[in-house]
Amino acid sequence: MAQKPSSLDPSDLFDVRSLLSDEERMVQDTVARFTDEKVIPIIGDCFDQHRFPSELIPEIASMGLLGSSLPEEYGCANMSSVMYGLICQELERGDSGIRSFVSVQSSLCMYPIFAFGSDEQRKKYLPGMARGEIIGCFGLTEPHGGSDPGNMKTHAKRDGGDWVINGSKMWITNGGVANIAIVWAMTEEGIQGFIVEKGTPGFATQDIERKMSLRASVTSALFFDDVRVPDSQRLPNVRGLKGPLSCLTQARYGITWGPIGAAIACYRDVLEYSKTRIIFGKPIAGTQAVQLKLADMARRITLAQLLSLQLGRLKDAGNMQPTQVSLAKWNNVRMAIDIAREARDILGGAGITVEYSPIRHGLNLESVITYEGTETVHQLVVGREITGINAF
Repeated sequence: MAQKPSSLDPSDLFDVRSLLSDEERMVQDTVARFTDEKVIPIIGDCFDQHRFPSELIPEIASMGLLGSSLPEEYGCANMSSVMYGLICQELERGDSGIRSFVSVQSSLCMYPIFAFGSDEQRKKYLPGMARGEIIGCFGLTEPHGGSDPGNMKTHAKRDGGDWVINGSKMWITNGGVANIAIVWAMTEEGIQGFIVEKGTPGFATQDIERKMSLRASVTSALFFDDVRVPDSQRLPNVRGLKGPLSCLTQARYGITWGPIGAAIACYRDVLEYSKTRIIFGKPIAGTQAVQLKLADMARRITLAQLLSLQLGRLKDAGNMQPTQVSLAKWNNVRMAIDIAREARDILGGAGITVEYSPIRHGLNLESVITYEGTETVHQLVVGREITGINAF
């Protein structure tokens, strides 16, 4: 059966790329090459071996991908929000674990030090973090309730010029490889953030094993047993849930872009496979059943691309609202996980191996759809916005 050449990019039917600036396209192309050349050739084995490819950190840092939106005075690239989104999209086209590493380092660790830290803290940590020499983790979630951070059990008490922290955190990306932890704890003055360095007496981590998702990522528990830190390690410029929640908004923004990359990877895999898989004398791409599924994937990817691009433009203009981030995270992660599952189905038996990306992306997305706000939480955030009634 003759194949009619398409004048459109199957992964970009609305030519969303034409809406990007030359600089934005350059950033996307640079990260895409890194993903194609360095991530994709090894990531299946890393997932299989439950190993985070830490050997990639120096190159990730050299490209300016850590703290990419922060000012140059701290050794960062001062990129736009759209550029950061494109970085997330291309990295997650490789694997959610790689994008998660960059998201946590940039949005959950470097951002709070920049936004809420002292001048001394910024100068001490941010340049080394941008170079990938200091790795951070974000300690907010606790074992008894991720969706209700206000019900925090970890606490910090003043003791002279120090603070003493007790408690635990769970499901912490980068925890076992981090040099510092941004730890949120309840104090008599409300929730506050602290920078706890690795090796501080009483601070311990334990990696979570036997994961079936984000296997190419380090996920850990953090434990604090009378951990004493000086007041100079407290983030001085924020109190209350506003601090950690504003960090999560930054990270969720990147997550709206990341799953687009995962969906594109699954879609491209299955599109090529469907042209070469011959059943009953013709490629399955020539069947109505498969074409309907492929067309639906293209439709949903296109809508997600436009959604995140507009969100990025709003963010760069200073007009982005948290509800808009919730809507985009809900839509785009749901889009990606549905495409991963449909792609796995089209691949048949071949789809259960890491030789093809959909099963790996699908399993990773089971975490992405849960962390930094479950799908249900984001649905309720949108519901609260449009009705004015809090249903939490």
